[in-house]
Amino acid sequence: MPIPTSITTRLEYQHKSLMDIIEGLSDQQIRRQVILGKWSIFENIVHLATYEHAFMERVQHILDEDQPQFQRYVAEMDPLFHDNCTKTTREIMQDLITTRRELIDKTLSLDDDQLKRPGVHPSFGAMNIIHWLHFFVLHEAHHLFTVFKLVPGARTEMDN
Repeated sequence: MPIPTSITTRLEYQHKSLMDIIEGLSDQQIRRQVILGKWSIFENIVHLATYEHAFMERVQHILDEDQPQFQRYVAEMDPLFHDNCTKTTREIMQDLITTRRELIDKTLSLDDDQLKRPGVHPSFGAMNIIHWLHFFVLHEAHHLFTVFKLVPGARTEMDN
C-alpha cells in the first residue's frame, strides 16, 4: 500500500503555491485583518506552518501507540501558534518549507504496515496514515484557498 502519487505530489508542491498567491504583498498587507473576526493571510500561513508540527507529532503517536485518539486541533490553544505569530513571514515560510521536507522524508520512509496503522480523528473516526495524509493536504488546500480569497481585500485595503 504505497502512498498514492496524488498525495505525494501535493505534499511536495502544494504549499509552494503560497508564494505565488501572496507575491507582491507587503508584510503589512499580509498581516492586515481583511475580514473582521477572521484570520489574516499571515495567521492562515502561521496556522499551516504550526499545524505541520502538530501533524508530525500525530503521525509519530500513530506509529508509537495502538490507535491513539486525538482531540480536534485548535490553533488558538497551541502555544506554538502564538509564538509563531510574533515571527516574520519569511521565518514562518522557511519553517513551513523545512518541516514539509521532514514530513515528506518521514512518510515516504514508512513501510506498508506502518502506513496501515490507525489513529482516531474526533470527527472522521479511525484513519490510517494514508487517510491522515489525505486529510492533511485537503486541510492545507482549504487554507490556501482562503488566502487566495483574502489577497484582493488585502491589496484593496492598502490602496485606499
